[in-house]
Amino acid sequence: MAYTNSSLVSYTKLSPNHSGQRTHSIDRITPHCVVGQLSCESICGCFTSPSRQASCNYGIGKDGRISLCVEEKNRSWCSSSAANDQRAITIECASGTTEPYEMNNKVYAKLIELCTDICKRNGKTKLLWIDNKNKALNYAPAADEMLITVHRWFANKSCPGNWLYARLGNLAATVTAALSPADMGKSGMQASVFKGMTESNIIKKVGSLFTANQKRSGVLASVSLAQFILESSYGKSELAQNANNCFGMKKSLSGNTWSGSVWNGKSVYTKKTQEWNGNQYITITSDFRKYTSVEQSIADHSAYLLGAKNGSKLRYDGLKGCTDYKKAAQIIKDGGYATSSTYVSNLCSIIERWNLTKYDAAVSTAPADGCPFLVRVSINDLNIRKGAGTNYARTGKYTGKGVFTIVEVKSGIGSSKGWGRLKSGAGWIALDYVARI
Repeated sequence: MAYTNSSLVSYTKLSPNHSGQRTHSIDRITPHCVVGQLSCESICGCFTSPSRQASCNYGIGKDGRISLCVEEKNRSWCSSSAANDQRAITIECASGTTEPYEMNNKVYAKLIELCTDICKRNGKTKLLWIDNKNKALNYAPAADEMLITVHRWFANKSCPGNWLYARLGNLAATVTAALSPADMGKSGMQASVFKGMTESNIIKKVGSLFTANQKRSGVLASVSLAQFILESSYGKSELAQNANNCFGMKKSLSGNTWSGSVWNGKSVYTKKTQEWNGNQYITITSDFRKYTSVEQSIADHSAYLLGAKNGSKLRYDGLKGCTDYKKAAQIIKDGGYATSSTYVSNLCSIIERWNLTKYDAAVSTAPADGCPFLVRVSINDLNIRKGAGTNYARTGKYTGKGVFTIVEVKSGIGSSKGWGRLKSGAGWIALDYVARI
């Protein structure tokens, strides 16, 4: 194939550190954290010396500008795996200097744009994220698919950091949605088809859309579908019918911004609404987002749930990957999505009435990472936490010295080797401090 480079590049300084023309077609993208708030020029500067023995295809600086360090036709030295680098476009992104290596909005937005551009020029219509090393590396992408891989799969590193790792599903979904925006209105579902349909037939018609969205985003299909029913009256509300807006998404949501939105930032539908001012309901005129399809509305809603923040913390932290619809509904309520005291029970009633859990994507319960396995703890004060990461509370107990059985492994903040769930049910421990036996 004829390889090209991105037109988004604003600075070029080619590194001598590469292996010449790649021997595998491009079907992977590997984003990295550069560990530092570097400019795109400085990222290239890291790889100018042959003694460094490292490089990347692209760098994204702290201001969102992109540099070219190794042309796409050539294999960079970036991910500690020659096999991965042969088929991957590698991208170093400016980030914080400590875990979770957070990236600013400019960097993340430009990463989305660059990944979209890479996919387009290489004939890909889908970007995939498979959050399981073995499954991902054994997956053979179709001709129109691009797969995300990460450096931590090939070396004992945290890269790309837990901040970006937690957003890779969102990155994949956002890029996929952006690959053919012009066609979404033509081929995507229009809410106008719901007119005259029964409630049960509407659910049957949209159910697969929510299943597909869960596979991309990690937001439970049954909960999103219940929100669709509640917020749009089965897709028959004024806003849904005239703007394909099935979740009441305003142009601006309480001043909150987030990365990964598939909305074009321009199209709006203006309508009058009743708002509670603390004393009474008043009529105001509001701008709502207008979408080209129902699918786009679903994708933007999930992007909001995954990316909206309350200060520095995710507003709906824990929602991604949650498989308990009652817990997921509570997370949404607690994050401030709705003020109604009955919001959770309303969602759960809808889910149970229509048996919406049948649309939830199947989640493998097969042991991963060789689970179960034994570990030896040689310290007295290894903390046990309630979840996989230092962002979860301590249980107040320690393992003590001894041999323990790990039945599940997850990545999480505060451990480069992952977190292991104890068979006893006591909680999770950082695998950095144990020896596998």
